[in-house]
Amino acid sequence: MSFTSLFSVCLIVLPCLFHGALSDHDYGTALTKSLLYYEAQRSGKLPSNQRVKWRGDSALNDGSGYGIDLVGGYYDAGDNVKFGFPMAFTVTMLSWSVVESYDQLKNKKELSNALAAIKWGTDYFIKAHPKPNVLYAQVGDGDSDHQCWERPEDMTTPRTVYKIDESHPGSDLAGETAAALAAASIAFKKSNPSYSSKLLHHAKQLFNFATSNKGKYSDSIPAAGSFYSSSGFEDELVWAAAWLYKASGDEDAQNYIGSNGNAGGVRTMFSWDDKYFGAQVLIAKFILDGQVQDNGIWDEYKKNAEGYICNVMGKGASNSQKTNAGLLWFSHWNNLQYVTASLLPVYSYVSHLAAKNSELTCAAQSNMSPNDLLQLAKAQVDYILGSNPQGRSYMVGFGNNFPQKVHHRGGSIVSIKVNQTPVGCQEGYSWYNSASPNPNVVDGAIVGGPDQSDNYDDSRSNYNQAEAATVNTAPLVGVLAQLAK
Repeated sequence: MSFTSLFSVCLIVLPCLFHGALSDHDYGTALTKSLLYYEAQRSGKLPSNQRVKWRGDSALNDGSGYGIDLVGGYYDAGDNVKFGFPMAFTVTMLSWSVVESYDQLKNKKELSNALAAIKWGTDYFIKAHPKPNVLYAQVGDGDSDHQCWERPEDMTTPRTVYKIDESHPGSDLAGETAAALAAASIAFKKSNPSYSSKLLHHAKQLFNFATSNKGKYSDSIPAAGSFYSSSGFEDELVWAAAWLYKASGDEDAQNYIGSNGNAGGVRTMFSWDDKYFGAQVLIAKFILDGQVQDNGIWDEYKKNAEGYICNVMGKGASNSQKTNAGLLWFSHWNNLQYVTASLLPVYSYVSHLAAKNSELTCAAQSNMSPNDLLQLAKAQVDYILGSNPQGRSYMVGFGNNFPQKVHHRGGSIVSIKVNQTPVGCQEGYSWYNSASPNPNVVDGAIVGGPDQSDNYDDSRSNYNQAEAATVNTAPLVGVLAQLAK
Protein backbone atom coordinates (compact mmCIF):
# COMPACT_ATOMS: atom_id res chain seq x y z
CA MET A 1 0.00 0.00 0.00
CA SER A 2 1.61 3.30 -1.04
CA PHE A 3 1.42 6.40 1.14
CA THR A 4 0.05 8.71 -1.56
CA SER A 5 -2.47 6.31 -3.10
CA LEU A 6 -4.56 6.52 0.05
CA PHE A 7 -5.66 10.10 -0.46
CA SER A 8 -7.96 10.60 -3.41
CA VAL A 9 -11.05 11.98 -1.70
CA CYS A 10 -11.86 14.91 0.56
CA LEU A 11 -10.39 13.97 3.93
CA ILE A 12 -12.83 12.80 6.54
CA VAL A 13 -10.72 14.00 9.45
CA LEU A 14 -10.43 17.62 8.23
CA PRO A 15 -13.82 19.12 7.37
CA CYS A 16 -14.04 20.74 3.95
CA LEU A 17 -15.10 24.10 5.34
CA PHE A 18 -13.05 26.20 2.99
CA HIS A 19 -12.48 26.74 -0.72
CA GLY A 20 -14.14 23.46 -1.68
CA ALA A 21 -12.45 20.11 -1.31
CA LEU A 22 -8.84 19.72 -0.30
CA SER A 23 -6.39 19.42 -3.15
CA ASP A 24 -2.89 18.11 -3.56
CA HIS A 25 0.03 20.52 -3.44
CA ASP A 26 3.45 20.52 -5.06
CA TYR A 27 5.05 18.45 -2.32
CA GLY A 28 8.34 18.16 -4.21
CA THR A 29 8.81 21.93 -4.17
CA ALA A 30 7.80 22.05 -0.51
CA LEU A 31 10.39 19.37 0.24
CA THR A 32 13.14 21.31 -1.53
CA LYS A 33 12.27 24.48 0.35
CA SER A 34 12.09 22.67 3.70
CA LEU A 35 15.77 21.75 3.35
CA LEU A 36 16.76 25.19 2.05
CA TYR A 37 15.53 26.58 5.36
CA TYR A 38 18.39 24.95 7.24
CA GLU A 39 20.92 26.74 5.05
CA ALA A 40 19.32 30.04 6.08
CA GLN A 41 19.74 29.08 9.75
CA ARG A 42 23.41 28.14 9.53
CA SER A 43 25.92 29.71 11.88
CA GLY A 44 29.63 29.78 11.09
CA LYS A 45 31.67 29.68 7.89
CA LEU A 46 29.32 28.93 5.02
CA PRO A 47 30.40 26.32 2.46
CA SER A 48 31.08 26.99 -1.21
CA ASN A 49 27.90 25.15 -2.21
CA GLN A 50 25.67 27.33 -0.01
CA ARG A 51 22.40 27.82 -1.90
CA VAL A 52 20.82 30.54 0.26
CA LYS A 53 22.84 33.41 -1.16
CA TRP A 54 21.51 36.25 1.00
CA ARG A 55 23.25 34.77 4.06
CA GLY A 56 26.94 35.32 4.90
CA ASP A 57 29.50 34.00 7.39
CA SER A 58 28.72 34.70 11.04
CA ALA A 59 29.86 33.97 14.59
CA LEU A 60 33.32 32.86 13.45
CA ASN A 61 34.85 33.21 16.91
CA ASP A 62 32.30 31.25 18.94
CA GLY A 63 34.04 29.55 21.85
CA SER A 64 37.43 31.15 21.23
CA GLY A 65 37.40 33.03 24.53
CA TYR A 66 36.74 29.74 26.34
CA GLY A 67 39.46 27.68 24.72
CA ILE A 68 37.15 25.66 22.46
CA ASP A 69 36.01 25.84 18.86
CA LEU A 70 32.21 26.14 18.81
CA VAL A 71 31.86 27.59 15.33
CA GLY A 72 28.92 26.14 13.41
CA GLY A 73 25.54 24.76 14.32
CA TYR A 74 22.18 26.46 13.92
CA TYR A 75 20.42 29.57 15.15
CA ASP A 76 17.21 28.27 16.69
CA ALA A 77 14.63 30.64 15.22
CA GLY A 78 14.52 34.33 14.30
CA ASP A 79 17.30 35.30 16.70
CA ASN A 80 21.07 34.72 16.81
CA VAL A 81 21.49 32.34 19.77
CA LYS A 82 22.57 28.71 19.44
CA PHE A 83 20.41 26.81 21.94
CA GLY A 84 21.63 23.22 22.16
CA PHE A 85 18.39 21.66 23.41
CA PRO A 86 16.09 22.54 20.48
CA MET A 87 19.02 22.18 18.06
CA ALA A 88 19.48 18.56 19.14
CA PHE A 89 15.75 17.82 18.75
CA THR A 90 15.88 19.41 15.29
CA VAL A 91 18.72 17.10 14.26
CA THR A 92 16.94 14.06 15.70
CA MET A 93 13.84 14.83 13.66
CA LEU A 94 15.84 15.55 10.50
CA SER A 95 17.58 12.22 11.03
CA TRP A 96 14.30 10.40 11.63
CA SER A 97 13.04 11.94 8.38
CA VAL A 98 15.99 10.41 6.54
CA VAL A 99 15.63 7.05 8.29
CA GLU A 100 11.95 6.87 7.29
CA SER A 101 12.29 8.31 3.78
CA TYR A 102 15.84 7.50 2.64
CA ASP A 103 14.84 6.07 -0.75
CA GLN A 104 12.21 8.73 -1.40
CA LEU A 105 14.70 11.53 -0.64
CA LYS A 106 17.22 9.86 -2.92
CA ASN A 107 14.68 9.56 -5.72
CA LYS A 108 13.78 13.25 -5.38
CA LYS A 109 17.51 14.14 -5.41
CA GLU A 110 17.24 15.67 -1.93
CA LEU A 111 19.11 13.02 0.09
CA SER A 112 22.43 14.84 -0.08
CA ASN A 113 20.76 18.06 1.06
CA ALA A 114 19.05 16.28 3.94
CA LEU A 115 22.30 14.65 5.05
CA ALA A 116 24.08 18.01 4.77
CA ALA A 117 21.43 19.57 7.02
CA ILE A 118 22.00 16.84 9.61
CA LYS A 119 25.78 17.03 9.37
CA TRP A 120 25.82 20.78 9.94
CA GLY A 121 24.34 19.98 13.34
CA THR A 122 26.24 16.79 14.17
CA ASP A 123 29.62 18.31 13.31
CA TYR A 124 28.82 21.02 15.84
CA PHE A 125 27.75 18.49 18.48
CA ILE A 126 31.03 16.61 18.09
CA LYS A 127 32.90 19.86 18.74
CA ALA A 128 30.63 20.59 21.70
CA HIS A 129 31.40 17.19 23.26
CA PRO A 130 35.19 17.32 23.87
CA LYS A 131 35.10 14.95 26.86
CA PRO A 132 32.76 12.08 27.81
CA ASN A 133 31.10 14.06 30.60
CA VAL A 134 31.22 17.57 29.13
CA LEU A 135 28.75 19.04 26.64
CA TYR A 136 28.58 22.67 25.60
CA ALA A 137 24.95 23.65 25.73
CA GLN A 138 24.58 27.16 24.38
CA VAL A 139 26.40 30.01 22.66
CA GLY A 140 25.01 33.51 23.04
CA ASP A 141 22.95 35.24 25.68
CA GLY A 142 19.23 35.27 25.00
CA ASP A 143 18.44 38.36 27.07
CA SER A 144 21.01 40.61 25.38
CA ASP A 145 20.29 39.11 21.98
CA HIS A 146 16.61 39.92 22.32
CA GLN A 147 17.45 43.57 23.02
CA CYS A 148 18.89 43.90 19.51
CA TRP A 149 17.63 43.45 15.96
CA GLU A 150 20.77 42.57 13.99
CA ARG A 151 21.75 40.38 11.09
CA PRO A 152 23.80 37.39 12.32
CA GLU A 153 26.68 38.69 10.19
CA ASP A 154 26.71 41.93 12.24
CA MET A 155 26.28 40.53 15.75
CA THR A 156 27.53 42.76 18.56
CA THR A 157 25.92 40.90 21.46
CA PRO A 158 27.97 38.68 23.84
CA ARG A 159 28.72 35.15 22.65
CA THR A 160 28.67 33.71 26.15
CA VAL A 161 29.28 29.96 26.35
CA TYR A 162 27.47 27.58 28.70
CA LYS A 163 28.12 23.89 29.38
CA ILE A 164 27.00 20.92 31.45
CA ASP A 165 29.38 18.56 33.25
CA GLU A 166 29.45 16.24 36.26
CA SER A 167 29.05 19.16 38.66
CA HIS A 168 26.36 20.81 36.53
CA PRO A 169 24.28 17.94 35.08
CA GLY A 170 21.82 18.05 32.23
CA SER A 171 20.38 14.62 31.57
CA ASP A 172 17.75 16.04 29.22
CA LEU A 173 20.27 17.88 27.05
CA ALA A 174 22.80 15.04 27.06
CA GLY A 175 20.02 12.53 26.37
CA GLU A 176 18.54 14.52 23.49
CA THR A 177 21.98 15.04 21.96
CA ALA A 178 22.64 11.31 22.31
CA ALA A 179 19.35 10.65 20.52
CA ALA A 180 20.32 13.05 17.73
CA LEU A 181 23.72 11.43 17.22
CA ALA A 182 22.33 7.88 17.37
CA ALA A 183 19.57 8.70 14.87
CA ALA A 184 22.10 10.45 12.62
CA SER A 185 24.37 7.40 12.79
CA ILE A 186 21.58 5.41 11.13
CA ALA A 187 21.03 8.12 8.51
CA PHE A 188 24.75 8.05 7.54
CA LYS A 189 25.28 4.29 7.82
CA LYS A 190 25.05 3.63 4.07
CA SER A 191 26.83 6.69 2.69
CA ASN A 192 29.50 7.32 5.34
CA PRO A 193 30.00 4.33 7.68
CA SER A 194 33.07 5.76 9.40
CA TYR A 195 31.23 8.97 10.27
CA SER A 196 28.26 6.88 11.38
CA SER A 197 30.51 4.98 13.82
CA LYS A 198 31.91 8.23 15.16
CA LEU A 199 28.44 9.57 15.81
CA LEU A 200 27.42 6.37 17.58
CA HIS A 201 30.53 6.54 19.79
CA HIS A 202 29.62 10.04 20.97
CA ALA A 203 25.98 9.01 21.41
CA LYS A 204 26.89 6.16 23.77
CA GLN A 205 29.18 8.40 25.83
CA LEU A 206 26.47 11.03 26.15
CA PHE A 207 23.85 8.46 27.13
CA ASN A 208 26.14 7.17 29.88
CA PHE A 209 26.75 10.76 31.01
CA ALA A 210 23.01 11.47 31.04
CA THR A 211 22.10 8.39 33.06
CA SER A 212 25.05 8.63 35.49
CA ASN A 213 24.71 12.34 36.35
CA LYS A 214 21.03 13.09 36.57
CA GLY A 215 19.57 16.57 36.63
CA LYS A 216 17.77 19.12 34.47
CA TYR A 217 20.03 21.17 32.22
CA SER A 218 17.93 24.30 32.74
CA ASP A 219 18.61 24.07 36.48
CA SER A 220 22.34 24.02 35.74
CA ILE A 221 22.07 26.78 33.11
CA PRO A 222 19.40 29.32 34.13
CA ALA A 223 20.18 31.41 31.03
CA ALA A 224 18.90 28.53 28.90
CA GLY A 225 15.93 27.93 31.16
CA SER A 226 14.60 31.41 30.43
CA PHE A 227 13.99 30.36 26.83
CA TYR A 228 13.97 26.55 26.65
CA SER A 229 13.20 25.35 30.14
CA SER A 230 13.00 21.59 30.57
CA SER A 231 10.04 20.00 32.32
CA GLY A 232 12.05 16.86 33.14
CA PHE A 233 14.58 14.41 31.76
CA GLU A 234 13.00 10.94 31.92
CA ASP A 235 11.52 11.33 28.46
CA GLU A 236 14.89 12.23 26.92
CA LEU A 237 16.55 9.22 28.56
CA VAL A 238 13.98 6.79 27.15
CA TRP A 239 14.10 8.59 23.78
CA ALA A 240 17.90 8.31 23.68
CA ALA A 241 17.77 4.65 24.74
CA ALA A 242 15.27 3.87 21.99
CA TRP A 243 17.45 5.48 19.31
CA LEU A 244 20.58 3.77 20.62
CA TYR A 245 18.83 0.41 20.58
CA LYS A 246 17.58 1.03 17.05
CA ALA A 247 21.03 2.15 15.90
CA SER A 248 23.09 -0.64 17.43
CA GLY A 249 21.03 -3.06 19.50
CA ASP A 250 22.80 -1.62 22.54
CA GLU A 251 22.06 -3.85 25.56
CA ASP A 252 22.40 -1.04 28.10
CA ALA A 253 19.82 0.96 26.17
CA GLN A 254 17.49 -2.05 25.94
CA ASN A 255 17.84 -2.72 29.66
CA TYR A 256 17.14 0.93 30.46
CA ILE A 257 13.85 0.82 28.55
CA GLY A 258 12.85 -2.53 30.03
CA SER A 259 13.63 -1.55 33.61
CA ASN A 260 12.20 1.96 33.46
CA GLY A 261 9.08 2.19 35.55
CA ASN A 262 7.51 5.10 33.68
CA ALA A 263 6.12 4.54 30.18
CA GLY A 264 4.95 8.15 30.06
CA GLY A 265 1.22 7.64 29.83
CA VAL A 266 -0.75 8.99 26.87
CA ARG A 267 0.81 12.36 26.14
CA THR A 268 -0.97 15.54 25.09
CA MET A 269 1.79 16.72 22.73
CA PHE A 270 5.18 15.84 21.23
CA SER A 271 7.85 18.53 21.16
CA TRP A 272 11.41 19.59 21.96
CA ASP A 273 10.44 19.37 25.66
CA ASP A 274 8.35 16.17 25.66
CA LYS A 275 9.77 13.18 23.75
CA TYR A 276 7.64 10.39 25.22
CA PHE A 277 5.37 9.94 22.20
CA GLY A 278 8.32 9.65 19.85
CA ALA A 279 9.98 7.10 22.12
CA GLN A 280 6.71 5.19 22.50
CA VAL A 281 6.37 4.92 18.71
CA LEU A 282 9.93 3.65 18.30
CA ILE A 283 9.38 1.06 21.02
CA ALA A 284 6.00 0.03 19.59
CA LYS A 285 7.73 -0.59 16.25
CA PHE A 286 10.28 -2.82 18.01
CA ILE A 287 7.31 -4.91 19.20
CA LEU A 288 5.70 -5.01 15.75
CA ASP A 289 9.03 -6.16 14.29
CA GLY A 290 9.42 -8.89 16.92
CA GLN A 291 12.62 -7.39 18.35
CA VAL A 292 11.25 -7.37 21.91
CA GLN A 293 8.47 -9.21 23.73
CA ASP A 294 5.04 -7.61 23.88
CA ASN A 295 4.69 -7.64 27.67
CA GLY A 296 5.16 -5.53 30.79
CA ILE A 297 6.55 -2.04 30.36
CA TRP A 298 7.13 -2.60 26.63
CA ASP A 299 3.42 -3.13 26.04
CA GLU A 300 2.62 0.02 28.03
CA TYR A 301 4.73 2.08 25.64
CA LYS A 302 2.85 0.61 22.68
CA LYS A 303 -0.57 1.23 24.21
CA ASN A 304 0.38 4.82 25.04
CA ALA A 305 1.62 5.48 21.50
CA GLU A 306 -1.62 4.16 20.04
CA GLY A 307 -3.64 6.19 22.55
CA TYR A 308 -1.99 9.40 21.35
CA ILE A 309 -2.66 8.53 17.71
CA CYS A 310 -6.31 7.78 18.48
CA ASN A 311 -6.64 11.12 20.27
CA VAL A 312 -5.28 13.18 17.37
CA MET A 313 -7.64 11.22 15.09
CA GLY A 314 -10.56 12.33 17.25
CA LYS A 315 -11.41 8.71 18.08
CA GLY A 316 -9.68 8.40 21.45
CA ALA A 317 -10.50 8.62 25.11
CA SER A 318 -9.28 12.23 25.31
CA ASN A 319 -9.33 13.78 21.86
CA SER A 320 -6.97 16.57 20.79
CA GLN A 321 -8.42 19.99 20.12
CA LYS A 322 -8.70 21.37 16.59
CA THR A 323 -9.22 24.78 15.07
CA ASN A 324 -12.58 25.53 13.47
CA ALA A 325 -11.27 24.24 10.13
CA GLY A 326 -9.63 21.12 11.53
CA LEU A 327 -5.98 21.97 12.20
CA LEU A 328 -4.67 20.21 15.31
CA TRP A 329 -4.46 22.72 18.13
CA PHE A 330 -2.01 22.55 21.04
CA SER A 331 -0.91 26.07 21.97
CA HIS A 332 -1.40 29.72 21.06
CA TRP A 333 2.40 30.09 20.83
CA ASN A 334 3.94 28.43 17.77
CA ASN A 335 1.19 25.85 17.45
CA LEU A 336 2.54 24.41 14.20
CA GLN A 337 5.66 23.06 15.90
CA TYR A 338 3.44 20.56 17.75
CA VAL A 339 1.46 19.71 14.62
CA THR A 340 4.50 18.94 12.48
CA ALA A 341 6.24 17.09 15.32
CA SER A 342 3.26 14.74 15.65
CA LEU A 343 3.02 13.99 11.93
CA LEU A 344 6.31 12.14 11.49
CA PRO A 345 5.86 9.56 14.29
CA VAL A 346 2.22 9.07 13.27
CA TYR A 347 3.32 8.35 9.70
CA SER A 348 6.17 6.14 10.93
CA TYR A 349 3.90 3.94 13.04
CA VAL A 350 1.04 3.81 10.58
CA SER A 351 3.31 2.74 7.73
CA HIS A 352 4.39 -0.14 9.96
CA LEU A 353 0.77 -1.06 10.64
CA ALA A 354 0.08 -1.07 6.91
CA ALA A 355 3.08 -3.29 6.27
CA LYS A 356 1.85 -5.70 8.95
CA ASN A 357 -1.74 -5.64 7.66
CA SER A 358 -2.81 -4.37 11.08
CA GLU A 359 -5.38 -1.89 12.29
CA LEU A 360 -5.56 0.33 15.34
CA THR A 361 -8.25 -0.07 18.00
CA CYS A 362 -9.50 3.21 19.44
CA ALA A 363 -11.92 3.99 22.25
CA ALA A 364 -14.64 5.53 20.08
CA GLN A 365 -14.43 3.06 17.20
CA SER A 366 -13.61 -0.64 16.99
CA ASN A 367 -10.69 -0.11 14.65
CA MET A 368 -8.95 2.50 12.50
CA SER A 369 -7.34 1.49 9.23
CA PRO A 370 -3.96 2.81 8.06
CA ASN A 371 -5.96 4.64 5.38
CA ASP A 372 -7.83 6.65 8.02
CA LEU A 373 -4.65 7.44 9.90
CA LEU A 374 -2.66 8.47 6.86
CA GLN A 375 -5.49 10.75 5.78
CA LEU A 376 -4.91 12.73 8.96
CA ALA A 377 -1.25 13.24 8.14
CA LYS A 378 -1.93 14.49 4.62
CA ALA A 379 -4.84 16.67 5.76
CA GLN A 380 -2.66 18.48 8.26
CA VAL A 381 0.14 18.96 5.73
CA ASP A 382 -2.34 20.29 3.17
CA TYR A 383 -3.68 22.79 5.71
CA ILE A 384 -0.15 24.03 6.36
CA LEU A 385 0.54 24.38 2.63
CA GLY A 386 -2.58 26.41 1.88
CA SER A 387 -5.78 24.32 2.15
CA ASN A 388 -7.22 26.50 4.88
CA PRO A 389 -9.81 29.28 5.25
CA GLN A 390 -7.30 32.01 4.35
CA GLY A 391 -5.82 30.10 1.44
CA ARG A 392 -2.46 30.90 3.04
CA SER A 393 0.65 28.75 3.01
CA TYR A 394 2.36 28.72 6.39
CA MET A 395 5.56 27.56 4.73
CA VAL A 396 7.46 30.70 3.78
CA GLY A 397 8.24 30.91 0.07
CA PHE A 398 5.73 28.21 -0.88
CA GLY A 399 2.75 29.13 -3.07
CA ASN A 400 1.48 32.59 -3.92
CA ASN A 401 0.19 33.60 -0.49
CA PHE A 402 2.65 33.09 2.36
CA PRO A 403 3.77 35.22 5.34
CA GLN A 404 5.70 38.28 4.15
CA LYS A 405 6.80 39.70 7.52
CA VAL A 406 8.35 36.74 9.30
CA HIS A 407 9.80 37.49 12.73
CA HIS A 408 13.38 36.77 11.61
CA ARG A 409 16.32 39.12 11.99
CA GLY A 410 18.30 38.00 8.97
CA GLY A 411 15.25 37.78 6.76
CA SER A 412 13.91 41.20 7.69
CA ILE A 413 17.12 43.26 7.13
CA VAL A 414 18.75 43.91 3.78
CA SER A 415 21.26 41.16 2.96
CA ILE A 416 24.90 41.79 3.73
CA LYS A 417 25.52 40.70 0.13
CA VAL A 418 23.51 43.75 -1.00
CA ASN A 419 24.67 46.28 1.59
CA GLN A 420 27.77 45.52 3.65
CA THR A 421 27.35 48.52 5.96
CA PRO A 422 26.89 47.07 9.46
CA VAL A 423 23.41 47.40 10.93
CA GLY A 424 23.74 48.16 14.64
CA CYS A 425 21.80 46.78 17.58
CA GLN A 426 19.16 49.52 17.61
CA GLU A 427 19.42 50.53 13.95
CA GLY A 428 17.90 47.22 12.98
CA TYR A 429 14.59 48.20 14.53
CA SER A 430 13.92 50.49 11.60
CA TRP A 431 13.65 47.28 9.58
CA TYR A 432 11.66 45.55 12.31
CA ASN A 433 9.10 48.37 12.33
CA SER A 434 8.88 48.64 8.56
CA ALA A 435 5.53 48.01 6.90
CA SER A 436 7.28 46.50 3.90
CA PRO A 437 7.69 42.75 3.30
CA ASN A 438 10.96 41.15 4.38
CA PRO A 439 13.70 41.77 1.79
CA ASN A 440 14.88 38.15 2.09
CA VAL A 441 12.55 35.15 1.79
CA VAL A 442 13.36 32.49 4.39
CA ASP A 443 12.31 29.62 2.12
CA GLY A 444 10.94 26.56 3.89
CA ALA A 445 10.44 28.17 7.29
CA ILE A 446 7.24 27.04 9.01
CA VAL A 447 5.87 29.93 11.06
CA GLY A 448 3.91 29.54 14.29
CA GLY A 449 0.68 29.53 12.33
CA PRO A 450 -2.94 30.60 12.76
CA ASP A 451 -4.92 31.00 15.96
CA GLN A 452 -7.68 28.63 17.03
CA SER A 453 -10.14 30.52 14.82
CA ASP A 454 -7.85 29.97 11.79
CA ASN A 455 -6.82 33.65 11.67
CA TYR A 456 -3.29 34.89 11.11
CA ASP A 457 -1.77 38.36 11.63
CA ASP A 458 1.21 38.82 9.30
CA SER A 459 3.29 41.12 11.50
CA ARG A 460 6.91 40.88 12.69
CA SER A 461 5.88 41.91 16.19
CA ASN A 462 3.46 38.96 16.34
CA TYR A 463 6.10 36.44 17.37
CA ASN A 464 3.50 33.98 18.67
CA GLN A 465 2.36 33.39 15.10
CA ALA A 466 5.01 34.88 12.82
CA GLU A 467 8.26 33.40 14.14
CA ALA A 468 9.62 30.24 12.59
CA ALA A 469 11.94 27.77 14.32
CA THR A 470 14.15 24.88 13.22
CA VAL A 471 12.01 22.43 15.22
CA ASN A 472 8.95 23.33 13.11
CA THR A 473 10.22 22.19 9.71
CA ALA A 474 12.42 19.18 10.55
CA PRO A 475 9.65 16.58 11.11
CA LEU A 476 7.90 17.67 7.92
CA VAL A 477 10.89 16.72 5.75
CA GLY A 478 10.19 13.00 6.02
CA VAL A 479 6.43 13.34 5.46
CA LEU A 480 6.92 15.64 2.45
CA ALA A 481 9.36 13.15 0.95
CA GLN A 482 6.63 10.50 1.11
CA LEU A 483 3.96 12.76 -0.32
CA ALA A 484 6.29 13.96 -3.07
CA LYS A 485 6.73 10.47 -4.49
